[in-house]
Amino acid sequence: MSKTSPPSAEVVPCCPPLTERPMTAEEAETAARMFKALSDPVRLRLFSAVASHAGGEACVCDISDVGVSQPTVSHHLKKLKEAGLLLSERRGTWVYYSVAPSVLAAMGQILTTAPAAA
Repeated sequence: MSKTSPPSAEVVPCCPPLTERPMTAEEAETAARMFKALSDPVRLRLFSAVASHAGGEACVCDISDVGVSQPTVSHHLKKLKEAGLLLSERRGTWVYYSVAPSVLAAMGQILTTAPAAA
């Protein structure tokens, strides 16, 4: 079974480091969508649970204990998928989530200092 992914399966860092140059409007929209999705504490906990889970993926049944109802967990996971942060794959009755390739590196790159010009 294949994982569902954002429209572009190719992983390209969304944005340059903040210190490199001003972001374009498109880069700012992309970065804001990712960070906005993580600005909710429940979403951040779910994202962290998936990212830190053994094997790089987690069944929804293993990460849903975040203090909210199952429908609310599903809503938050959907928002993380829409922001391009998570991928999902249905296996029987369960859905497994994984962090989209290089999302952590791309998000970290935005917050790093640009390399010094040579």
